[in-house]
Amino acid sequence: MNENNPTVTEADLHAFADGLLPPEKQAELKVWLTENPEDAAAVAAWQAQNNEIRAMFSPYAASKDSDADLISRSGSTSTVQAFPARPSRRLMMLAASLTLFVAGAAAGHFGLDLFAQPELQMTAIEALPQQAHSAFVVYASDVRHPVEVGADQEAHLATWLGKRMNIAGLKVPSLQKLGFQLVGGRLLPINGTPGALFMYENASGQRLTVLVGRNSGNTTTSFRFASNDAVETFYWIDGHLGYAVTGEISRDMLRQVADECYKQFSS
Repeated sequence: MNENNPTVTEADLHAFADGLLPPEKQAELKVWLTENPEDAAAVAAWQAQNNEIRAMFSPYAASKDSDADLISRSGSTSTVQAFPARPSRRLMMLAASLTLFVAGAAAGHFGLDLFAQPELQMTAIEALPQQAHSAFVVYASDVRHPVEVGADQEAHLATWLGKRMNIAGLKVPSLQKLGFQLVGGRLLPINGTPGALFMYENASGQRLTVLVGRNSGNTTTSFRFASNDAVETFYWIDGHLGYAVTGEISRDMLRQVADECYKQFSS
């Protein structure tokens, strides 16, 4: 700006934006800004922000009839100061910070009440067919890696998944009499806990999956049916476990598979 101070600091720019510089310094900085467009843009942004904050608090700047109530009833006089027409930068920063703090606190305090709607949260039995459908869509179409453990390691598959699910003697259903051979299985998260997915395939290449997951509600249901596009699912809950059979096959065949799985899981 002059020979002794050839540069302009950020504090100088803020003071200019707030109109706090002496007239001669204000004039010098105007010249600086014409030669430094990046600084000019920053100052313009700050001034716009100042105007927005000032507009937000403008209702409090106007005097009101109720201001007289600020005078003490005891008869002593007091001076009611008008809200400054141009608040200081510190005041504006405080106001902006307070606004952000209140908004953040409100979101933190009321967020769960506003956005968590218990009546819209799915129960285990409602979530089961959706998870079964997703698992089928993702894995049944995979040609090279549809399962983690193949059918040639069926005993290991049952032991491994049973251990992860804390189920002694977990069974891998046999569906050979219905024309479906075991492809293998994999570990799958179901409602946030370890679950099992077994995959089967028939001679024509059609695949189906059998999903087994924990049921925290420990309820029991009858067979239920869900359909999503061409994918069909039969599912049920028996005590602490939920089951779902899913595939792009007829409902009649899917029901037979579900019946067979139910018999084997229950025995």
